[in-house]
Amino acid sequence: MSARSKARKRALDILFEAEIRGEPVLGLLDERAQEASPPVSAYASELVRGVQEHRERIDAVLAGNSTGWTLERMPAVDRNILRIGAYELLWALGVPDGVAISEAVLLARDLSTDSSPAFINGLLARLLELRPPVTTPGPEGLAEQEDLPAPEDEPQDVRQGDQTAPEDEPQDVRQGDQPAG
Repeated sequence: MSARSKARKRALDILFEAEIRGEPVLGLLDERAQEASPPVSAYASELVRGVQEHRERIDAVLAGNSTGWTLERMPAVDRNILRIGAYELLWALGVPDGVAISEAVLLARDLSTDSSPAFINGLLARLLELRPPVTTPGPEGLAEQEDLPAPEDEPQDVRQGDQTAPEDEPQDVRQGDQPAG
């Protein structure tokens, strides 16, 4: 397992624990980082902080594009995997789109229901379909958080990263859109 895959798993553990225990995410992150058992890598911390910083927009975009499932009805592990995946697709610098989606699917395959990987793949692929490609490299190409549309609108690209044209992007590999439950 790569260092980034481990970091995603650790970030998921922290986000999930905070939600289940009803504790502030950043406070729990600080506690876990001090304990360092298991360690919290810089990337895991970046993911937790990024998800928390953009959580309201992430949840709105996920809720607006999820067919037949409210965020509250989704299993907590799926909800937090989707938050990490959406953060990586929309805000994280240098994470290829396919990597963000496939890492989320792998987490779901290992930690959730049999139907969850297909649901997570479908929802994150939908966000990717709606997001226009990045056209301007560098910080000036980044959109501001406020520029993200309401859930019924199309998400805007708010990160720097994959600079390929749409025809160069991988084919949609969605398997479905409904988790068991």
